[in-house]
Amino acid sequence: MSQEVENIQPSYPLFRNDEYKESLANKREAYEERHPQETIDEVFQWTTTKEYQELNFNREALTVNPAKACQPLGAVLCALGFEKTMPYVHGSQGCVAYFRTYFNRHFKEPVACVSDSMTEDAAVFGGQKNMMAGLENAKALYKPDIIAVSTTCMAEVIGDDLNAFINNAKKAGHVEQDYPTPFAHTPSFVGSHTTGWDNMFEGMIKYFTLNHMDDKKVGSNGKINLVPGFETYLGNFRVMHRMMKEMGVDYSLMSDPSEVLDTPADGTFRMYAGGTTQAELKDAPNAIDTLLLQPWQLEKTKKFVQNIWHQPATAINIPMGLEWTDEFLMKISELTGKPIPASLELERGRLVDMMTDSHTWMHGKKFSLYGDADFVMGMTKFLLEMGAEPTDVLCNHANKRWKKAMDKMCQDSPYGQKTEVHIGKDLWHFRSLVFTNKPDFMIGNSYGKFIQRDTFYKGEEFEVPLIRIGFPIFDRHHLHRMTTLGYEGAIYMLTTLVNAVLEQLDKETKGMGTTDYNYDLIR
Repeated sequence: MSQEVENIQPSYPLFRNDEYKESLANKREAYEERHPQETIDEVFQWTTTKEYQELNFNREALTVNPAKACQPLGAVLCALGFEKTMPYVHGSQGCVAYFRTYFNRHFKEPVACVSDSMTEDAAVFGGQKNMMAGLENAKALYKPDIIAVSTTCMAEVIGDDLNAFINNAKKAGHVEQDYPTPFAHTPSFVGSHTTGWDNMFEGMIKYFTLNHMDDKKVGSNGKINLVPGFETYLGNFRVMHRMMKEMGVDYSLMSDPSEVLDTPADGTFRMYAGGTTQAELKDAPNAIDTLLLQPWQLEKTKKFVQNIWHQPATAINIPMGLEWTDEFLMKISELTGKPIPASLELERGRLVDMMTDSHTWMHGKKFSLYGDADFVMGMTKFLLEMGAEPTDVLCNHANKRWKKAMDKMCQDSPYGQKTEVHIGKDLWHFRSLVFTNKPDFMIGNSYGKFIQRDTFYKGEEFEVPLIRIGFPIFDRHHLHRMTTLGYEGAIYMLTTLVNAVLEQLDKETKGMGTTDYNYDLIR
């Protein structure tokens, strides 16, 4: 079964060679306690029914593919957005390997993150020794300006106190007393990756501003703070920079990992690149206001901004689609006195033109979607603007207030009258919904691929194609550089959505002389 140098093959089609098929068949026969294929197919068909959906939605003690990740993963992404900052996870090495692999596969970049490698003895006696050695080694080896500490399940279950451990490490001389070590407790067994981002961001701004507020005055620096939240589309950071510069607004983008997660291949390794500076962090309380671009996932940040910085944290929606981008830019203009420039008006006009061009193809198309609260809300809003019909909208880690807001938004549109919003549900619930309420398309991350393949297994006429917008995206390349925010983001999303509709139309009408009546071509 060895490969030949002259003909190196990937797993497909390699595993379709006779020798591999024989090997796999032998393993199945010898080691799998496999039910007959007829039984497997019978159970599969049953799992696509309304009867099974009702049972599925009544389960309580099991989660199947939760449509979210854990808190420390979000904390790591937040830390990567600050200049020369090393994310440090107090916990087991395996957890950090998972976080790094997850980001490696999505961004196709090396991701710096360290662990103090807690093992069985630390689980019994606590991880203070690991913390002391870990901080000292991380600083010596990687020379960061900031080490941002978060936790995993193990550290949280045994009750390790980060504040005490870090202070003890400093008192013992492992790192200097004034060395920046912001931290956040991020237990993996509650919340999600968005909660972890929020906790870590609060830890950053608390460390650099909480005890330094005496000389701060709201509005004194004339800037606007923009807080992105858990954001994995690098184009969204760049579009924010561009729009603010075109408006002539003085601003700080608080946590910007777009450089360190998109470094060039020019022969130089960059462990650190770009990011929000310490000076910007310390100056943030002097801003006119702090706008949260994903407000449903930034509750702790909002409270800190309002209670400690005494800024209003003016309420906005995520700036996705036409109307909410309009509202965002008008709010920036209102707060700063800067007019919206002609360049952005032209960009808006191009989006409106595109929406006019494509609405006939989008109108009435049914979409089911899943993902993070703000992203899903923004995507649903844009679908409604296009005359598409969201059928089932799922966010595992959203709250009842979010669901109420979603329900109202859908009911206010003629295209959202039949939309069902689901919270606390996972992708196995979503699978049931896709079978019983068959949409035309799904929108979500790469994990929807399993559901698409299940729908195809039932029969080609039941297949529901997946449109990959979200996080993570493992099985396509370079989509993480795209944009979902602002007019530019709406242009990208519309291009993606309408071309998926047209691609599916081509697929369904390619029978020569039988179904090929629908060409969008000029002959």
